[in-house]
Amino acid sequence: MVWLSPGMAQQPAAAVVPASAAPPVAAQDDQSSCWLRDAAAPTPAVIYTLCQQGEIWLSNDGGKTWTMRDTGAKGRLRALDFLDVNRGIAVGDDGLLLRTTDAGKSWKQVSTGVKDHLLDVTFIGESGWSSGFEGVIIHSTDGGLTWTPQKAGTTQAIEALFFLDANMGWAVGWAGTILRTTDGGKTWQTIKTTQSSWSLTCVYFKDAKEGWISGFGGQILHSRDGGLTWEAQKCPVQNWLTSIAQDASGRLWMTYDDGFLMSEDSGANWKMVDAGGHYFLGKLFSVDKSMWALGQSAILRPSGNGWSRIESLVPDSTAKLLQAASGAVATVTPKP
Repeated sequence: MVWLSPGMAQQPAAAVVPASAAPPVAAQDDQSSCWLRDAAAPTPAVIYTLCQQGEIWLSNDGGKTWTMRDTGAKGRLRALDFLDVNRGIAVGDDGLLLRTTDAGKSWKQVSTGVKDHLLDVTFIGESGWSSGFEGVIIHSTDGGLTWTPQKAGTTQAIEALFFLDANMGWAVGWAGTILRTTDGGKTWQTIKTTQSSWSLTCVYFKDAKEGWISGFGGQILHSRDGGLTWEAQKCPVQNWLTSIAQDASGRLWMTYDDGFLMSEDSGANWKMVDAGGHYFLGKLFSVDKSMWALGQSAILRPSGNGWSRIESLVPDSTAKLLQAASGAVATVTPKP
């Protein structure tokens, strides 16, 4: 299920495996299945998860029970964010952007002015950004009601965005693309580094100076100067690294298809943490002060000394938990 953008054939071979493509053994993309792509938890009790096929799974009790809501999307959805318990944005293929103001009960399509696939969306207060193919970045200042384009200065697909506040942010994507802004995206600075040779999947900064980027082929980059320069860190796996976050104790976590990587020394050393299964983990997200992980068809959450898996999302019934693995458990530090 790998799909290509029009400009993809022009990229170096090392850059042609997008993080937005499906894993090699992905389930069939039909309306009877749910490929979990993203999640958001605006309160400790309220959790939203996004199915690529167009459904939203909602829990109002911290993940114990779940209800399915249909967005009515006609195309694939890729990313999700919620400004509060009621207002949310989902983005996907062909410039699709949907907005809800009633906790996902109804969704309305919002014009974005673009036709390229949108791959990520993030909000800081009422300010939001979405990115995608062909270097697309669009920006909203009114909670997602209206969107205007920003000039990224690249035609590479932009896989991921991260903002510390309404001004300072970073974007990463194919062919080692790294962008930086200090004015909310009015201007984007292209960062060149010889350390980046593969497509980049995710970016995380713990403050205005120190941050990490990871991506395809076990690539981990570290910056100490706000993303102006980057150095490579050794990775124990050569897998596709899909998400980065820091927990309350200062440990760094990354997800990949087979499990987790964890570092207790700012990434100088990384160790593998078993997830208890092959879940194609793709997203770390915070629920209150705990760190949860999202896989293609599973949600993992801390339980005792390990991770528990919500076995299935069954409408209006109790979620089943299976013990996934013993070892380190993450509690998350809220974003500044």
